[in-house]
Amino acid sequence: MTAAYRPLQGAPDEFIGADGRPRGHWLEFFDKMAGLGSDDIARRFEAIERNIREQGVSYRAYGETVDRSWPLSHMPLLISEQDWAVIEAGVTQRAEAYEGLLADLYGRGALVSGGHLPAAAVTGSADFLHPMIGIPPRGGRYLSLYAADLGRGPDGQWWVLNDRTQAPSGLGYALENRLNLSRAFQTIYRDMNVRRLAPFFQAFRAGLAALASRSEPRICLHTPGPYSETYYEQAYLARYLGFMLVEGADLVARDGLAHVRTIAGLKRADVIWRRIDSDFADPLELRSGSQLGVPGLVETIRQGNVAVANAIGAGVAETPALLGFMTSLAGQILGEKLILPTIATWWCGQAAEREYVLSRLQDMAIAPAFGASISRRTFSRPIIAGELTEKQRAQLAAAIRERGADFVGQEVVGLSTTPVWVDNRLEPRPFVLRVYAAVGPDGKFQVMPGGFCRISDRVDSRAVAMGLGVQTADVWIAGSRPVEPTTLLPQGDTVSIRRIMGNLPSRAADNLFWLGRYLERAEATVRLVRCLTRRAIENEDMFQEGAATTQRLRKLLGDWGAVPAKLKVPLTPQGFLNAALFNVDEFGSAVSLARASQRTASAIRERLSSDTWRIIVDLSKKLEDGRVPLDEPEILELTDNALQAIASISGLAQENMNRVAGWRFLEIGRRLERGVNACRLVRSFGMEQARAADFDVLLDLIDSQITYRSRYIAGVAPYPVRDMALLDPFNPRSVAFQTERLAEHIATLPMLRNDGMLEPPNRIAIELNADLTTKVAACITTEFVLSIERRLMGLGDAIAARYFLQGANAAREERQMGLA
Repeated sequence: MTAAYRPLQGAPDEFIGADGRPRGHWLEFFDKMAGLGSDDIARRFEAIERNIREQGVSYRAYGETVDRSWPLSHMPLLISEQDWAVIEAGVTQRAEAYEGLLADLYGRGALVSGGHLPAAAVTGSADFLHPMIGIPPRGGRYLSLYAADLGRGPDGQWWVLNDRTQAPSGLGYALENRLNLSRAFQTIYRDMNVRRLAPFFQAFRAGLAALASRSEPRICLHTPGPYSETYYEQAYLARYLGFMLVEGADLVARDGLAHVRTIAGLKRADVIWRRIDSDFADPLELRSGSQLGVPGLVETIRQGNVAVANAIGAGVAETPALLGFMTSLAGQILGEKLILPTIATWWCGQAAEREYVLSRLQDMAIAPAFGASISRRTFSRPIIAGELTEKQRAQLAAAIRERGADFVGQEVVGLSTTPVWVDNRLEPRPFVLRVYAAVGPDGKFQVMPGGFCRISDRVDSRAVAMGLGVQTADVWIAGSRPVEPTTLLPQGDTVSIRRIMGNLPSRAADNLFWLGRYLERAEATVRLVRCLTRRAIENEDMFQEGAATTQRLRKLLGDWGAVPAKLKVPLTPQGFLNAALFNVDEFGSAVSLARASQRTASAIRERLSSDTWRIIVDLSKKLEDGRVPLDEPEILELTDNALQAIASISGLAQENMNRVAGWRFLEIGRRLERGVNACRLVRSFGMEQARAADFDVLLDLIDSQITYRSRYIAGVAPYPVRDMALLDPFNPRSVAFQTERLAEHIATLPMLRNDGMLEPPNRIAIELNADLTTKVAACITTEFVLSIERRLMGLGDAIAARYFLQGANAAREERQMGLA
């Protein structure tokens, strides 16, 4: 397996040591791999890819709107215990150094006033936030999580390429990498005594909890939302750590406290782990145009009533201009030399450093001094000056002379390479290792034994090229002794048992409600298409103008937005059916509704099982892949498969979801939409103008043919069909069944007032159910059906106004006092 492996010329390699011989832990790994056999290894590699697809592990490149499958290398990065001891000590030391730096910048300012750090290197950064000066963070720590990007240089020394203090990403992906690799190579993983990740996450969770004033705090992970490049990771971490995933709209600062908007009113948020940039956190005192933050959050922090990790303003420590000063600053802050040196950096805001960079420009990497905030007239990421043309290099030199403070020069360092499986063989590729340190409950930094490894697809081993990395790898710290198994589960009997309904964020309830509605709409549209397709197969003449029932089916698809209500050019029967399924320009087509379901589900991934998510994605993919003209038998097969997928989602919800608020809002959305659709179908195919063929279609569309035939031998008749579609409380497809379930679900939801009065959703649901329960089929009119449909729509509005508490609707649960 390793005989043909050749490291890159002049670049250090993790597999081959400085003496030119393979390192011991790598030899052990490949010996065990070779013992599996090539066929077994291939099957395990395929299992890794399959697991990633089935679990929906994904990310987005900046500016993209479509998720990409997570690119996990089949080979881990192995690090010896000796190397890891140096990394662990060095990362812990740097985390403490940056903690001291932030405390000084937002506190006494001694480093600047003492001449150790130019003021312009700090104030030039958009991440230095003046409103945060003099506000000590709750718990006394600016950093709860720190990360360093490392590379091994030609001398074998580990170098720090970047420091991450804003909102370090990659923790969740590192955990996913570990789960997939350890599952694929379970025996090798165990035999090599790889250090576990769970103790780190346990300490991190406990450290955040220690920042709160309550013994059982509410910890929120503040996400930018589903369009974030790393939203999957954020949802995954929230589920894994037991945190509440919230967006800015879910949070409200009021009366000096931070709250989460839930279906039971406002609930206090004790700790907020933010994954948004600091300047977006509060539109009142920071970036005024931010829609990601919480108005008034800074004042809440100022009063000491909420802990935010990392502290707002911590991102200033990532400023590239500061890198050139960290070696000397560490001596001032810690009184000791850095274990892990920083890549050589010169800030061009100083005359001597600027001239030095210009004199060696050919050999330098030039980067914006203050990150992405630099003017667009230059660039937003590092470039190698030696790769520019003479004209481009001259323009760059002129820009540095004009505004040197906007630039830093950095040494171009060759990175170590690691073996990667490419086209059935091992090849060396450069990598960057991100290592994390988190503050535990004892207030000390603890380093995660492993990390997040990014691997470049380019053979070029210069550090600056790593922004183009397209693979990641699990990081194994191979030990000499067996590792104790650990878990995030609490030990002992210290956890109180809960069965609560009211901690569901309003946004999550809103999305679950609409997920149910979109799925039900998709099912109704697919059933209409299937019914129309069957009639086309059985009798092609049904598509002629004289076929009233078929025309109603076509009109209903137009009214529901599956096809344009008025077609400029008449479609053939086959074209009409294809349009109803695959027309992405119509909001009511099957593919558009499947996409809406997936989009809504993506916003609440932490609340859906991997099986449910996979079926939702498969449903959307089936309809998107089918966007070619299909003939009627192919359409029939596709609609059957789509209905089976929707039924599977419903089955998973019924059998696997806990009967708490989230499940109830999913059910409320489904029941509400099914009731509305049933009313529309009855008005189209079951009232005064209906014929036998119409009643037959109605029974087909509400999936009640078998039940009806088992009850009535004489054939379809108006009153029995209307009773089954509208009034039968035992038929899961009738409107009465839906209103009965709606009344039951709404009755169990939390109330804001404790005065014994019914809230609007309860009252409307009870009245609807009573009217249908007391009605007889012989008295049903079109006006009655229409009134039920409109009242169901009104119930949906009442549910939204009461439970989806956004903006001015945010309210606290009221405690009523009085005599009984």
